[in-house]
Amino acid sequence: MKFLDQAKVFIRSGDGGAGCISFRREKYVEFGGPDGGDGGSGGNVIVRCVDGLNTLIDYRYQQHFKAGTGTHGMGKNRTGSDGADKILKVPVGTQIFAEDNQTLIADLTEIGDEIVLAEGGNGGFGNARFKGPVNQSPRHANPGLPGREAWIWLRMKLIADAGLVGLPNAGKSTFLASVSRAKPKIADYPFTTLHPNLGVVAVKGHEVVIADIPGLIEGASAGAGLGHRFLGHVERCEILLHLVDASQDDVVGDWQTIRGEIAAYENGLADKEEILALNKCDLIDDETLQEKQSALSKASGKDVQLISGATGDGVQQVLSDILEHVSRRNASIDLQSGSWQP
Repeated sequence: MKFLDQAKVFIRSGDGGAGCISFRREKYVEFGGPDGGDGGSGGNVIVRCVDGLNTLIDYRYQQHFKAGTGTHGMGKNRTGSDGADKILKVPVGTQIFAEDNQTLIADLTEIGDEIVLAEGGNGGFGNARFKGPVNQSPRHANPGLPGREAWIWLRMKLIADAGLVGLPNAGKSTFLASVSRAKPKIADYPFTTLHPNLGVVAVKGHEVVIADIPGLIEGASAGAGLGHRFLGHVERCEILLHLVDASQDDVVGDWQTIRGEIAAYENGLADKEEILALNKCDLIDDETLQEKQSALSKASGKDVQLISGATGDGVQQVLSDILEHVSRRNASIDLQSGSWQP
């Protein structure tokens, strides 16, 4: 299992060090008295978003993380050292949830984003802190405060411009492999793709990131097949590219199945703009293809594009449409130059 997009971990910040009870007693040295130092603060537990990671697999083998404990105070007014922070490194797009897996704590979407999940306990005061004109030789000090602990969920959601959705064997992985340098597993049986894949496509001199998720089947929202958990990876996408296998008999039913599962997932996914395309058009004759295109267009109320991931037919137009949509967020993209570069 090289890909893991969800993990439950236990975190605990460090306890603060105790204050010291100490007195200075040296022969022939004046101004003796209490000189107990403060304890050091406990370490924090920090989650940091870093570059170079695309999975939470590290948290499958280690689930408990504890920051360092603060050192106790010492005589001669010496303060204990602070405990070491514990840093959990996560990939871009990681969300942090409370133990109930519902309450969102943080959403880390940029490299360098970080959050302190559990602050370390403060160090206790040494007895030197309590001396005064009334109590000139205090014989007590504060203990350090305990750290905080909690169970949290880490959930990764890929960040891409467009998301590929469709039934198993709709040609999503073939499409991604043909337009990018991604190397997803491709075979002639369902559920070849078992985890999401990302591909970077160069189109008109600009880069577009496309996410390919495992295929959905009817009842995925109830746990059928691989379920619809992987739909979380296209939540952040600006647009969905819905591929329907043109070689199947009921293309309208296939489209309705996926739309039903997307609607059942909720989280605003059904409201995203969708490009609808019949894939594998090279496998059927033109007359049958036109009939299926017309039926699907009538049922969906959208224009249906004809493409073939294997031969590249119609792919450039689909990529141009994706780039046009993405460009609405980025006025610096010039759509008039360049062409698709596989």
